[in-house]
Amino acid sequence: MSEASRFRIEVERCDGPARAGRILTPRGEIETPVFMPVGTRAAVKTLDTGDLERLGPPPIILGNTYHLMERPGADLIEKMGGLHQFMDWSGHMLTDSGGYQIFSLEPNLTEECATFRSVYDGAYVELSPERSVRVQEQLGADIAMVLDVCPPLPSPKQVQIDAVERTIRWAERSKAAHTRSDQAQFGIVQGGVDVELRRMSALRTMEIGFDGYAIGGLSVGESRSEMIPALSAATELLPVDKPRYFMGLGDPVGLIEAVNQGVDMFDCVLPTRLARHGTALTSVGRLNLKNLRFRDDEGPIDPNFSHPLSSRFSRAYVRHLLVTNEPTAGRIITLHNLAWLADLTSRMRKAILTGTFSDLRSEILAVWG
Repeated sequence: MSEASRFRIEVERCDGPARAGRILTPRGEIETPVFMPVGTRAAVKTLDTGDLERLGPPPIILGNTYHLMERPGADLIEKMGGLHQFMDWSGHMLTDSGGYQIFSLEPNLTEECATFRSVYDGAYVELSPERSVRVQEQLGADIAMVLDVCPPLPSPKQVQIDAVERTIRWAERSKAAHTRSDQAQFGIVQGGVDVELRRMSALRTMEIGFDGYAIGGLSVGESRSEMIPALSAATELLPVDKPRYFMGLGDPVGLIEAVNQGVDMFDCVLPTRLARHGTALTSVGRLNLKNLRFRDDEGPIDPNFSHPLSSRFSRAYVRHLLVTNEPTAGRIITLHNLAWLADLTSRMRKAILTGTFSDLRSEILAVWG
């Protein structure tokens, strides 16, 4: 049996469509639901891997294939022993394909590849499904994503159809190019907010056969009422013994609604980006800690949530750091936000296991909805 063939999810219990499980990999186990902090350039902004370990640790973090192949380069990372050794991280790693970042650069798209200008030096770069696979094999992440086509929303129906069709063809090429037996590969379901396109994309991606399945092209500006039917159309069809990953989702309402549709994994830059701008995720919603009302507030960031890496600091102290432009502020709030989200997904897991998920969902929606 190959290493990657042992990559699967064991569902421990469902509460409606919501499910709690364990993803089994050659490296170990990942309890689900799980939120993955984003380490775009082999680092979660303002933190190091020691911080991430002290947070829990997070069982899995995400790296960005496009940025890493540009700087410092996949050859160098491979020479240094792969991403895990390069950044001294013993937990799981997932690398995206670079697709989302590439399509934000408005590439010239052909059947063979995407061509675009580098954000670093303006040089032309080509990325094909095969090159994306090769780079991710050099990086050595535990999970690699296929290269997909991610059009903006809204887009004309034909644009969405063409994107789904090309994503499927590129997924076939990606699977054919994949050679690492110790690295799982995920397919990506596209289709915008069109329910029938989502179903078609899910079924045809499943026919190719992957170790897990991601839902891409949502949480990009559509309304919640548009997102949920499109998401449900995919998750209702995806195999129960494979992980389901919603790409680019990190707000509390989005997370609990997606878990309510049977999703297991998430990533997003939102909690770390908010932190660097002074905003904390709390039990009473978002708090802008630059606000004058926190000037002499002796309480912790969230009195209802305690974590040793962030609760030791008062709101007054964090506000002082923010208004004096001390980078330490972003670090403290980043630690808090990631710990808070990890706690939220842990609460979701416990609620599913105890059959009380609907109660937790109502609680989150009442604060964040």
